[in-house]
Amino acid sequence: MQIHSSRLHYHPLSLQDWPFFCALNLDPQVMRYVSDPRNEDEIRRQSFEIRLPRWTPGSTHWLCLVMRKKEDDTPVGVTGFIDRGAGVAEVGFLLASAFQGKGYGIESLRALCEGAFSLSNFRKLTATVTAGNLASKALLEKAGFVQEGTLRQSYFLHGRWQDDWVFGLLKTEFRQGSQPQSQ
Repeated sequence: MQIHSSRLHYHPLSLQDWPFFCALNLDPQVMRYVSDPRNEDEIRRQSFEIRLPRWTPGSTHWLCLVMRKKEDDTPVGVTGFIDRGAGVAEVGFLLASAFQGKGYGIESLRALCEGAFSLSNFRKLTATVTAGNLASKALLEKAGFVQEGTLRQSYFLHGRWQDDWVFGLLKTEFRQGSQPQSQ
């Protein structure tokens, strides 16, 4: 799957990406709403290795793409989606702390949506965000996602049950929206 945007290029996660992926997952600011602290071995087994197999339409694992700046190949974050069946995929993204608030999130999310809708032919994209993650909520809404509900006490994080916000974006809404498409 080829995804393009103006400032970033995207490639499937590979063994060479381990140092960046590990650092991203060890950053408390990045993982605040995602995961309790984990050691390197847990990150490798629970998150990295399961995202390494080649993704093809119909795969049951996450498509994980590393985002890199075109100008100097610096890794910015990871993005991707997982097929949830019936024409629906769930999207996800993590941006390194140094690149948050610089427009890379919206650029990559729009490019990912374009790829998922046109190249994989999904009819709907969803995203689940831990309640309180206002930056991710704003990013999803800027890309055209609509908050469809709240799953109460859905996710155990930081020693207590957290609510999850659920967002959705229909293919027809994305096509009709005024979001600029990535090149």
